[in-house]
Amino acid sequence: MHFHVEVSGRDPVLRRVATTSFCLLSCLTASQSWSQNMPVTSSAMDTLEVTAPRLARELYATPAAVSTLDRDAIAQGQQRARLDEALVRVPGVFVQNRDNFAQGQRISIRGFGARAPFGVRGITVMVDGIPYTLPDGQAQLDAIDLDSAERIEVIRGPSSVLYGNAAGGVIAVTTADGRDNPGTRLRAEVGSDGYRKTSLQTGGSQGDWSHHVSLSALNVDGYREQSSTEKYLLNAKLRRELGSGRAITAIINLLENPRSEDPGALNAREVANGRDQAAPNSIALDARQNVDQQLLGLQYEDLSAGPGELYVKGFVAQRDFEQQLPFVGSSRLGYQRDYLGASAEYHHEINVGSLPLSYITGVDVARQNDERFRNDVNAQGVVGEQLAEETQTATSAGVFAQGDLALSEQVTLSLGARFDRVELEVDDRYLDDGDQSGEQTFNEWSGSAGLSYRYRPQHQAYVNTGTAFETPTFSEFANPSGGGFNPSISPQKAWNREIGLRGYVEPLAMDYDLALFSVRVRDELVPYDEGARTFYQNAGDTDRDGIELALGWQLASQWRLDSALTLARYEFDGFATPAERFDGNRIPGLPEQTWVNQLSWQGLDERFATLETQYVGDMVADNANDTEVDSYWLVNFRVGDGWALGSDTRLNAYVGIRNLLDEEHFANVRLNGTFGRFYEPAPGRSVYGGVEVRF
Repeated sequence: MHFHVEVSGRDPVLRRVATTSFCLLSCLTASQSWSQNMPVTSSAMDTLEVTAPRLARELYATPAAVSTLDRDAIAQGQQRARLDEALVRVPGVFVQNRDNFAQGQRISIRGFGARAPFGVRGITVMVDGIPYTLPDGQAQLDAIDLDSAERIEVIRGPSSVLYGNAAGGVIAVTTADGRDNPGTRLRAEVGSDGYRKTSLQTGGSQGDWSHHVSLSALNVDGYREQSSTEKYLLNAKLRRELGSGRAITAIINLLENPRSEDPGALNAREVANGRDQAAPNSIALDARQNVDQQLLGLQYEDLSAGPGELYVKGFVAQRDFEQQLPFVGSSRLGYQRDYLGASAEYHHEINVGSLPLSYITGVDVARQNDERFRNDVNAQGVVGEQLAEETQTATSAGVFAQGDLALSEQVTLSLGARFDRVELEVDDRYLDDGDQSGEQTFNEWSGSAGLSYRYRPQHQAYVNTGTAFETPTFSEFANPSGGGFNPSISPQKAWNREIGLRGYVEPLAMDYDLALFSVRVRDELVPYDEGARTFYQNAGDTDRDGIELALGWQLASQWRLDSALTLARYEFDGFATPAERFDGNRIPGLPEQTWVNQLSWQGLDERFATLETQYVGDMVADNANDTEVDSYWLVNFRVGDGWALGSDTRLNAYVGIRNLLDEEHFANVRLNGTFGRFYEPAPGRSVYGGVEVRF
């Protein structure tokens, strides 16, 4: 395995980042040697189980890079309006576009998902076991309720063996069900740029029943022109214990987003003239979107199904969507979506000879049906004739098996395999420009193998390898020549290799997570613009190599330092067009260095303060690497306190400052933008504050 990470000597910031990382690694190595000579005592760390890898394990027995975030990391002093607030602490993860709700946040994990012009591509997003990633590989995050989120797990690497198509990484969110968090919380927040949010959570249990209900209303005027948002969200769970280890849970998620405006991207000249302006076409055409979505899920568990455990889940969702894009022409679009799916898993433990084997077998099925339209819009914003009407249907089915064989008390071998069938079909009913109907079917195998060595009770080394695949989405299959599916593009395939160390150094009260990864992607899907529309092509191969390091150090009883460092290289290998070659060029939209530090103080009675620094290295905006985007540092601060108003009533208050030093930077970079429109400026210094009553 070959790892290549290069840091330019011309950038003093990067030299400091690299020097600090190697110092931390040296300290870590020394600390490990010290800990091996210490007597084994009771751990100051709680046993942590992870479930995102589907086969539930203790973290120190998991042969993969997995990060976990608890409720404090998600909620304490946070607005809980966007995923980046919590995910910033996870190495290998990069989130853009927190300020444009119409386009949605763009998430990349080790480079997967970076190509998305909006929303999420190539990453599996799960919420309470329900896949928010569709069968064709795209996902929306707007219905995730962070106010009720209790836990987030992130698998930082390709995971098709677990979840099938578009699993370059996994984000699994678990929300409250009322069993562990009874009571009611009422919160109100205000902030810069017209930020206003109110939320209510209530939950509890009585006998065999438990419930949790979360309601929120978000309104933002926005830093830029044409960037306001209005959104309402309901997330509810109702659970019934049936006895003998059996239970059934109903989940309801409702989203109403009547308006989210799109300020569009600017060119360099427009940025210089005013960072808070919108693109001219965004204003002229009133670029925006509206969404209405309903989801119902039903889950059954039987912990004594014969000798093992059985989990059955099903869901049905409907989404109505309409959007005005910021360009003249075929820019008014929308769809009515029906989405449904189910899964069944059986968990069991047996002995193979004298060796214990824990395994899971299962099946996933899902179906997505979109009734889509597109209309012409003139320069005055008048909607004209219909230009497209079609039904897009995606069906996926996967069967999988995964097992952990304990070779000894310290060594565990993990193997997994999965077969997926993905069918994409378009039925074109607008025939003025010819019949655009077509279908594509993909049969894909995925596999993984890992070895975990728990050489001390609180220290683990692991190695794993696995494959992944990602089909083009319906929008990515668009044919620039017209006439159905683009015949020149195909799924991209990835091969991931990873070595990791994680553990807890008790004398120093320090936990660490170090991973070295190398990913080879064949037929990488890359966007390019032709006129006002974005199309896709397979860009040969890409190489992604890097180091991820996360440290948590309890400096004293009230002080803690958390640090997350990523040093990587993302490059094209064998990518050429008729006009030019891009071999050796950087993949656009990805910083190759990020470094986040959080210094936290936790006092009595929920008093806290957190100082956060975030470094994002430079990146390029286009395949040719002609447009560079500078690196930047951000400093964020939040502080809060709480008071008892009665035996069961508390009042909490908090204030947060984002971008404390008023650094000019970009919230999003549009890849290969037309006419130099790459840039979506981020706000300067902004303040928010909130009060919460809990009873």
